[in-house]
Amino acid sequence: MAVKLRLQRKGRKGAPFYHIVVADARSPRDGRFIEKLGTYNPLTVPATIELDRDRAYDWLKKGAQPTDTVRSILRFKGVLLKKHLDRGVKKGALTPEQAEEKLNAWIDQKEARIAARREASAEGKRQFVAAVDGVAKAKPKPAPPVEEVAEPAAEAVEAAAEAVEAVETSPVEAAAEPVVEAVAEVPEATEPVEDAAPASEEEKSGDA
Repeated sequence: MAVKLRLQRKGRKGAPFYHIVVADARSPRDGRFIEKLGTYNPLTVPATIELDRDRAYDWLKKGAQPTDTVRSILRFKGVLLKKHLDRGVKKGALTPEQAEEKLNAWIDQKEARIAARREASAEGKRQFVAAVDGVAKAKPKPAPPVEEVAEPAAEAVEAAAEAVEAVETSPVEAAAEPVVEAVAEVPEATEPVEDAAPASEEEKSGDA
């Protein structure tokens, strides 16, 4: 029986999601399978892959043949590197400890690059959402010119001065000024009123 490592499609139309499975080569693509090894989501940036490396490597040693896409996934996750290092151990070029150390260092470096790329993708998405969310940016209000503020103040001062002048020269005071001047110009009487009156006829005969 030919065994293959392949993808089994899941998800709705336009949003594919895959299971990485071990299945009989004669089975339909989405039919029965022997074992599920992980998942693959190509819609994220970068693609999200969950894989049991040890089980995938065991099936490779048993002769299971991966499809082209699954082979790329195995290379991406370091399964093929582990197979290559095990060959070096069998030939005596490496010790098992050295092979394990090299594999772990490669996996750590790979995961760090994936995390950095995922963070950059998330930051780019946040910036895009902020640019197209439709929120109007607040514009700074321009400072009012000094001349426009000073002119009304000057006009108000002039109007106040005119009002004061109008009060000082009101019609009542203007009419009272000539009367006061006329009273001031009347001469005072230097003689009593009795002396100024003319003498009667009896007084004139008595005197004679």
